[in-house]
Amino acid sequence: MTLRPFKQVDVFTPVAYRGNPLAVVLDGAGLSTEEMQHFTHWTNLSEATFLLPPTQPEADYRVRIFYPAGELPFAGHPTLGSCHAWLEAGGRPKGEHVVQECGIGLVKLKRDADRLAFAAPPLRKSGPLPEPDVTLIARGLGVPRAAIVAHAWCDNGPNWRGVLLASAEQVLALKPDPAVLAGLDIGVVGPRSAGDECAFEVRAFFPGNGGMAEDPVTGSLNAAVAQWLIGAGLAPQRYIASQGTALRRAGRVHVERDAGGEIWVGGACVTCIDGQVRL
Repeated sequence: MTLRPFKQVDVFTPVAYRGNPLAVVLDGAGLSTEEMQHFTHWTNLSEATFLLPPTQPEADYRVRIFYPAGELPFAGHPTLGSCHAWLEAGGRPKGEHVVQECGIGLVKLKRDADRLAFAAPPLRKSGPLPEPDVTLIARGLGVPRAAIVAHAWCDNGPNWRGVLLASAEQVLALKPDPAVLAGLDIGVVGPRSAGDECAFEVRAFFPGNGGMAEDPVTGSLNAAVAQWLIGAGLAPQRYIASQGTALRRAGRVHVERDAGGEIWVGGACVTCIDGQVRL
């Protein structure tokens, strides 16, 4: 074991402890998959990342993203948090954008004032969900089938199933049944009141803790939801989503489709722990 540079970063918030935390090992060289997985489980966080030299010439760094039960090809809050940690530790991009290499390939990131944003990766699966899935999700969320006003696959690595309810209040009132939704990654979205800072309220449910867990703020889901809702004309070209309200967090996800049609998903990051870890 050796001491390695380490940061714990809160993502999608400018205020520490109001977003989604991430453990970042800034030098993962020489660690085995098993060692990375064991450390991730030990952190008791939703994800941990390990930065490595890139294998593709366009990339500035490579990242491996783990959650307690396995490895992910892509995830949003680990992408932003890893980039924040890399830049803060002195990383300098080769070009206009930071380019991250991960399981799904190369992901571009840009800096906008006090935020970082990543270019939403292509969806692996899109289009409406099968009707039996929608019926099951409605039952698992404890709402009538008619309460789901739109739905879509939101798979960009994590296999999210997205559903739209009529209001943020309905989203915040949900009490999902883990027995019904077992094994499913569910993203739920509802519009907030006109004039609110945020256009939508988002909640993300997934298998965990022996049942159903809720993620405080989810970059991958928000990226896929933005592609779905903007593409379907259900959201404006630029908006802010709120997530984590039900968990007493205050996540803010900034979404924008640029003139070229690319969707960027961003948020602020703040370092909460900065030091070394023995690995």
